[in-house]
Amino acid sequence: MTEQYVLGLQEIDETQVAVVGGKGAQLGGLSRIDGISVPGGFCVTTAAFRRVMAEVPSIDELLDRLSRADPDDRETIRKLSAHIRRAVEETAVPDDLAVAVTRAVSGLGEDVACAVRSSATAEDLPTASFAGQQDTYLNVVGPEAVLRHVSRCWASLFTERAVIYRQRNGVDHRTVHMAVVVQRMVLPDASGILFTADPVTGNRRVATVDAGFGLGEALVSGLVNPDVYKVRDDEIVARTIAAKQRAVHALPAGGTREVTVDSQRQEQPALTDAQVVRLVRLGRRIEAHFGRPQDIEWCLADDGFQIVQSRPITTLFPVPESGDQENHVYVSVGHGQMMTDPMKPLGHSMWRLTAMVPMHEAGGRLFVDVTRRLAAPTSRAGLLDVLGKGDPLIRDALETVLDRDGFVPTLPDAGPGGPPAGGPPAPLETDPAVVTRLIERSETSVAALERDIRTKSGPELFDFLVEAFEEHKRVLSDPLSIQAIMAGMEATWWLNDKLLEWLGEKNAADTLTLSAPGNITSEMGLALLDVADVIRPHPELVTFLQGVEDDGFLDELAKLPGGAEARDAIEAYLDRYGMRCVGEIDITRPRWSERPTTLVPVILDNVRNFEPGAAELRFEQGRRRAQEKEQDVLSRLRALPDGEQKADETKRMIDRVRTFIGYREYPKYGIISRYFIYKQALLKEAGSLAQAGVLARTEDAFYLTFQELRDAVSSRQVDDRLIRERKDAFRSYHALTPPRVLTSEGDALTGAYRRDDVPAGALVGLPVSAGTVEGRARVVLDMADADLEAGDILVTAFTDPSWSPLFVGIAGLVTEVGGLMTHGAVIAREYGLPAVVGVEQATRLIRDGQRIRVHGTDGYVEILP
Repeated sequence: MTEQYVLGLQEIDETQVAVVGGKGAQLGGLSRIDGISVPGGFCVTTAAFRRVMAEVPSIDELLDRLSRADPDDRETIRKLSAHIRRAVEETAVPDDLAVAVTRAVSGLGEDVACAVRSSATAEDLPTASFAGQQDTYLNVVGPEAVLRHVSRCWASLFTERAVIYRQRNGVDHRTVHMAVVVQRMVLPDASGILFTADPVTGNRRVATVDAGFGLGEALVSGLVNPDVYKVRDDEIVARTIAAKQRAVHALPAGGTREVTVDSQRQEQPALTDAQVVRLVRLGRRIEAHFGRPQDIEWCLADDGFQIVQSRPITTLFPVPESGDQENHVYVSVGHGQMMTDPMKPLGHSMWRLTAMVPMHEAGGRLFVDVTRRLAAPTSRAGLLDVLGKGDPLIRDALETVLDRDGFVPTLPDAGPGGPPAGGPPAPLETDPAVVTRLIERSETSVAALERDIRTKSGPELFDFLVEAFEEHKRVLSDPLSIQAIMAGMEATWWLNDKLLEWLGEKNAADTLTLSAPGNITSEMGLALLDVADVIRPHPELVTFLQGVEDDGFLDELAKLPGGAEARDAIEAYLDRYGMRCVGEIDITRPRWSERPTTLVPVILDNVRNFEPGAAELRFEQGRRRAQEKEQDVLSRLRALPDGEQKADETKRMIDRVRTFIGYREYPKYGIISRYFIYKQALLKEAGSLAQAGVLARTEDAFYLTFQELRDAVSSRQVDDRLIRERKDAFRSYHALTPPRVLTSEGDALTGAYRRDDVPAGALVGLPVSAGTVEGRARVVLDMADADLEAGDILVTAFTDPSWSPLFVGIAGLVTEVGGLMTHGAVIAREYGLPAVVGVEQATRLIRDGQRIRVHGTDGYVEILP
């Protein structure tokens, strides 16, 4: 029976997490790598833990109570976890288990000092490190003391911090088991941590070494500042030697103590340069074995390095696979699309199949490789100009990369090659009929898709969809559509530049575009005000909606007085806009038609905060303000030298911007309309697979790419393990913050504004909609949780078109992501809301309920006392 309770490190590899926990499995794997020294030892397996836990009095009842506790109820968790720890430590270790551990300790040597270390099954995993959640005991001498500390390690599975961490990460306490690693104690001259990638920048080619005297506990506990070395390609490129006044040493009888380092030694390096380079080479060998960057704990004794821990660095953003060894620069797609959350595999594969440029996936997000466009001077200037207009932080991040000598090669501009076939497109008339024609074309194409897809199923459906994607891209790349979009944007830029130059007025176009006609996204927000008008006269309907939890509420609603009209109004809204949702570029996200309860809080806010007829009134007020602004601007221009000419040019541009700026929102509406049709057809196929038992659940299809789902429909087979791995990976991606710019070396860059024209303490962002407003900040991360009052300022991570219904009821907008022409900015201007976007960590730095002042003209936010 002893084999199941104790395993030597040499008998273990990294696949045995369930048996020896994350730390034990990693150490077993390490001990098998040529040239890597690991202190000898063994693992007390999870079977031993389960055996002891079965003896703990009332453990099932205690675990039930712990699972029900709120992660924020620290007092309850503290008491319950302390009770469980005491019960585990007081439970006697069965004799046969005690004998097995005693024999293993004796095998390490007589009176040998040991390190006794916790190794949980949810620890040191590729997707979550759980580092520091359980306990380690150093310099434990003798079998009795080792057994006592093994019990303490078992109990440490229920430390308060470990319990809260698991609950917040959705890990069931009963599914986590504790193994214990017992190793021969190393008495080092120096020790520390090696990161095989730079943990701050993410660069995979730069290793970082932290080093101090004595045991590593001095560094881990923050007792001393370490020496820090950065190493690239076997060369130390940066070093900081700290004054190391304290160290932790082992005591002969067991335990450890702090000692004062001799004053003459304090500022000496803990390692020689040669030792640093040698250590990094060992780290690279370990990294290659485990296949990802590692966080490695090491000891130096007698000029030999011993590795006592290696875990994945889980905080690094993954690098897209390029298939070559060249340098690459990637720009985030999510920052342009206002959706920086991770996408499920079906979502990002569908977006790639229907996008106009090649995209690369990493961390559940998509990126575009811009290396070649950065390499040639002309295309570089154009790219920086376009991206900088949209998001200055992306431009700054790209310029940071370009400043690095030689990272982006310089290539000659492409030769002229003659004019494109057919010559340049004809200039676009300022004619509303152009927009009408484009919308009719799109609606005809979507209607044909909806009609033709109905008869398709099985492999034939996927063949049809591949052709449909080509039509999708043809509509997106329609030269007339692109001209119309650019006409509106260029007219906006012209007005802002010229009116600043001529009148000294910033962002004048913001007022001139209020209530521009034909903006499908702003119409969507106003239309929900009309829905509220139908519900408002019937208090019974309001009461019913306040208690709605089930998405099938519309049938029940119709049974109440006035409910049939209310249901018809909501259904008409869903017929027009029900394909939309937050994060809509991910086809797997639930649409409003699939989850209409999402809209209920917004409808109730509209009922409470607005009077009847508010939609028409709001639109008309905006139109009138834009008209008054136009007259004001033109009259002031006429008073200038060459005033008539300036006024005539400006009038032409105002007409142009009002003709075309609304169309800016329509192509996305067309894309998402198509996506909903694709999704319904794919869900039908996934439902058939689930019914046949090929998939466990219909929604498991979301964890397959389009091609994998196509193969599954043909073969009637799915790899369940692949789906489980994809689900785990997707969960882990939520903890990662996607950078605006990412390099092939792993550098994650967010950019900086580099401005000195804002007050001290203000949060800097990009001004996208003019005006200044003061009010209560409402930090909203999920649209379904919105509870807004008139005059509130919405603070959120990002806003795609689906957030527009909230815009009608707020006074201002602050987002972490966004640009001058992204959807949130366009709609903020349309509604006349002061808005600042691209405010890094706004949802963390601004607390819900704080009073803030949004400077939409100058691009900063003040947190008020």
